Amino acid sequence: MDTSTVAPATRFARAAVFTVFCLNGFTMSMWVVHIPAITARTGVSHATLGMLILLMAGGGILGMQAAGPVADRVGSRTMVAAAGVFVSFVVLGPINATGPASLAIALAALGFGNGALDVSMNSQAVQVERRYGRPIMSAFHALFSCGGLVGSLAGSAALHAGLDPRVTVTFAAALGLVLITGCIPRLLPPDRRQATDAARPEADTAATTVAESATDLGNAYDLRAASGAMPDRDGVPDHGTDHDAVHSRVRRGRVHDTEWGATASGSGVSADGAGDGVPGRRRDVRRVVALGAIAFAFLMTEGVANDWSALQVHERLHVADATAALAFGAFSTTMTIGRFAADRINGQFGRVALVRWGALLAAAGLALIVGSAWVPVTLAGWALLGVGLAGGVPQIFSAAGNLGTETATTDMSHVFTLGYLGFLVGPSAIGWLAKFTSLTAALIFPLVTILLCAWFACMVATPA
Repeated sequence: MDTSTVAPATRFARAAVFTVFCLNGFTMSMWVVHIPAITARTGVSHATLGMLILLMAGGGILGMQAAGPVADRVGSRTMVAAAGVFVSFVVLGPINATGPASLAIALAALGFGNGALDVSMNSQAVQVERRYGRPIMSAFHALFSCGGLVGSLAGSAALHAGLDPRVTVTFAAALGLVLITGCIPRLLPPDRRQATDAARPEADTAATTVAESATDLGNAYDLRAASGAMPDRDGVPDHGTDHDAVHSRVRRGRVHDTEWGATASGSGVSADGAGDGVPGRRRDVRRVVALGAIAFAFLMTEGVANDWSALQVHERLHVADATAALAFGAFSTTMTIGRFAADRINGQFGRVALVRWGALLAAAGLALIVGSAWVPVTLAGWALLGVGLAGGVPQIFSAAGNLGTETATTDMSHVFTLGYLGFLVGPSAIGWLAKFTSLTAALIFPLVTILLCAWFACMVATPA
């Protein structure tokens, strides 16, 4: 799409959301890089810190679940503003904590605010992407990674310069308040009607295509029956052989995402964006659960790479720590670069193909890691894993935000929660499996789950 045809307000909104994503990564990195200073100031042990990090994760899950319904009622712009300001304040909590109790309260608050901001800014990103007219979701997530990198470098430089960590974090909090305040007027207000109007022509076009195919096959369906608008006697749309044909084409990655959504009618959402009753709502729940399961697998694998990549190389190949650290460097570098490229790939081949082939590349990377006995090949495997995972999660979240229901942000928050659980549980599960086999053999588990994501990639298609 020619960006010159995009309204200025939409381009400003895109820049504002880019800023919010980058700011979120920057703010959270302030906590991460100062963990040693915080533990020294509060006197908590590693075991206690681990429990407090779990408390922070629990706060994040609560924030995600709370933000979804609120954003559906008041709009994601209001929720981004509230959560962004809240995070800018509470990031000061951990660095100023003086003991375990105050640190626990500070981390719970930071986790809650970060979870709420995560859901609301992704909901706003989906709205901007819909208005923009082409895939841009992965770039938002790439900016989050860049923000984290900038924050970690800035925090490290401040520590090397001997600056008091409280001064550094206070500056970061002030910067966050200024930037979030500047972004609020540029964010998009709730505009459900536009999303409905945008979806209707695609649904009509896809319905016409299916109706023509049905006529060629000699079926007696009219246009409404072919599009799923006319239920059978059991109240369930009967798509017949056309559904099977389109489903087969989707699984092979040869049909556009909106065509899948319009013909399969898997969401049970009518053209005006409202639900079609209880049967349709059950289908929405199944799709949300499916998207959550795929997010769980992708983020579980990402968590495994974050926590276990360096140790796997060290134990498997018996190399120095400095060499082993290159595994995570290779993974994170290719993931960030891949996210900048993922939107263009999505625009060319579609969301389903991007998730499917990304999952297959990730599985191939894990296979190299498990089977390799050489450092270059193993590092190539971790790099390939980063490429494969790069575009998956943004597309899953985009699919969750485009389900077409009035509770889209709530649905997205459920997908977020399941994915976040995968990010937390995955590394622990690998550690548990490694007790019975080896760390390298335990990686077969994420390899299998990511292969299943390739099989079920059709679930990320956008329903019309």
